[in-house]
Amino acid sequence: MNVSLTASSTRRVVVTAMLSAVAYVVMVAIHLNIVPAAPFLTYDPKDVIIALGGFIYGPAEVVIISVVVSFLEMISVSDTGIIGFVMQVIATLSYAGVAALIYKRLHTKGGALISLCVGTVSMAVIMVLWNLILSPIYLGTDRATVVALLVPAIIPFNVLKGVINSVLIMLIYKPIVTALRRTGFVA
Repeated sequence: MNVSLTASSTRRVVVTAMLSAVAYVVMVAIHLNIVPAAPFLTYDPKDVIIALGGFIYGPAEVVIISVVVSFLEMISVSDTGIIGFVMQVIATLSYAGVAALIYKRLHTKGGALISLCVGTVSMAVIMVLWNLILSPIYLGTDRATVVALLVPAIIPFNVLKGVINSVLIMLIYKPIVTALRRTGFVA
């Protein structure tokens, strides 16, 4: 067995676990209702941490961290059940997963900006579709009520969430990766 491969794999698992823990903590600590028209839509910055994992290691890390953190959220602090879990995972994958996929190919500051913009648009579009499918069940209402919430609440929420996350990522990515490189956790 190659010792450097094992050490590299161990570091990756450690960083992924650490990012999962940090994402969970920020999700628990920061919950904001940024669109008063839809109190069921709350912002938390966990996608910032999850996207960092995706930028560091790739889209597979986004899937792992997203599922772990969303599951922990479902069983500990959320009252949205399985529907909330599914919506959280889909939102994160459509934002951070798409951004990580693009950033893997365009590994520059400009590529990061492009990937985050595309991720934001992707999340806004995909969450319209998934809100039309699952929100009537979650809210116990008809689809027309959800359609009425699209323009004043659901679309602005997802765009604003993507913009806030993108700005935070652009501010903290380089210092965090530099610190992880200095400690030897990331190559």
